[in-house]
Amino acid sequence: MKILIIGAGGTLGTAVRETLLGRGHDILSVGRSSGDLRYDISDPARIAELYAEVGTVDAVVSAAGEVPWKPFPEMTPQDYRAAFDGKVLSQIELVRQGLPHVSERGSFTLITGVLARDPVVTGSAASMANGAVEAFVRAAAVEIAPRRINAVSPSVFTEDLDKYGDFFPGFPPAGLREVAAAYVRSVEGAQTGQVFVLP
Repeated sequence: MKILIIGAGGTLGTAVRETLLGRGHDILSVGRSSGDLRYDISDPARIAELYAEVGTVDAVVSAAGEVPWKPFPEMTPQDYRAAFDGKVLSQIELVRQGLPHVSERGSFTLITGVLARDPVVTGSAASMANGAVEAFVRAAAVEIAPRRINAVSPSVFTEDLDKYGDFFPGFPPAGLREVAAAYVRSVEGAQTGQVFVLP
């Protein structure tokens, strides 16, 4: 398959890219500052330019999305807007604009996360954004068939516990290998409208 990976230079994106390459897929990586193509997907106009450049693909995989982290009393409307634009609207636009560019039985795989169901202190924007992405995936699946759409929702990565573990006290971590396997399941499988939760 010809697969477009957004955020392929990040921790998760690198693992997903290497896994899909190892399974024989043709990968086009996209990032703001690294990858085969350089595009900022937080700008809908840049997403249009991206699809115009790549043409038709069999799958679009997203491993990118930014949200602010602050205690709730310090959050502003602009912070929540930034979370929506950075993780929700950017991925919605990947799907909306991508429909004409994804093969008839192709797929989209988006990224969400554990905070959609298990919030933590300073993570209200992430919880909001992740919940919105998951709701969107279920809604879009009803309308885009035979194309498919799923989301991958991991906990904190095992490999990042030294950096972020204190923010997720007592949370079971998810290994990058297992998270990448969920992307494989979404891309190569037949399910749609699913949120693959890890662990």
